[in-house]
Amino acid sequence: MQRIIIPGGAGLVGQNLIVKLKMAGYTDIVAIDKHPTNTKTLEKLHPDIKVYHSDLVTDIDWHESINNESVIIMLQAQIGSKQTDDFVKNNIVSTENVLTQAKEKAVKYIVHVSSSVVESVADDDYTNTKKQQEKMVAESGIPHVILRPTLMFGWFDRKHLGWLSRFMKRIPVFPIPGHGRYMRQPLYVSDFCNIIISSIKNKPDKLTYNITGRENVDYIDIIREIKKATQSRTWIINIPYGLFWLLLRIYAIFSSDPPFTVHQLKALIAKDEFEVIPWWEIFDVNVTSFKDAINETFNDPTYSNIVLDF
Repeated sequence: MQRIIIPGGAGLVGQNLIVKLKMAGYTDIVAIDKHPTNTKTLEKLHPDIKVYHSDLVTDIDWHESINNESVIIMLQAQIGSKQTDDFVKNNIVSTENVLTQAKEKAVKYIVHVSSSVVESVADDDYTNTKKQQEKMVAESGIPHVILRPTLMFGWFDRKHLGWLSRFMKRIPVFPIPGHGRYMRQPLYVSDFCNIIISSIKNKPDKLTYNITGRENVDYIDIIREIKKATQSRTWIINIPYGLFWLLLRIYAIFSSDPPFTVHQLKALIAKDEFEVIPWWEIFDVNVTSFKDAINETFNDPTYSNIVLDF
């Protein structure tokens, strides 16, 4: 049985992936992550796997875990920060270090998890370093596949739909800007993990895939499904867009960390639509319906109540 090495293994995808890997019969699993709280959560849930509380940039203890039977699932990423250096260290330098070890140990395969942002026109630290990260993997000479998922939801979600569900529990009225018919393409992380496992088994080489949620779901319907799954009693009301925008601006004056920002509101109503390739056929995996995925996310007896730290 090949060893699965997961840099960035204590985040949303990593936590879900380890559950799915064990269900698929993988037993030699190594996770590497520097987040102290989330690595402790991982160890508590999976005492049978090896977890390194390590920084890929400054620590070297994790080097010993890689051998020539290893498959590396690269999940590490700096997503948000005001400092460019954080993106350089955690997206670029960390990748250089992982690839150096991969070459020295002659690993068999890499699954690199990138992001759909590399296809956008955005010009920011996250987008630019993710593009550079992809280039480094492509030029490494190691057999690999690059996966570009859109925003995901599922177990352990500390943001996105997970945040919306927790916000819903705290307030009696849940406001929806305008008509709420803003199309989203949510990707269930469990389905994405099955794509990763399929890649481990079949090893498509030097290929890049954009992975988008199969169903188009309006924002207001996402909120309604969350309310139904969580049995929330909050009222869902529509507020004129202009009034919603004004309330956000006023709220931001009094809060240093508002739950929803004007920037996020603009992103919500943007008419972005990502191409959907038939990944369920390419990787031979089942697609979970959005309704079933929401129910699994919020009602699983083991994992639904576990929320990762920021």
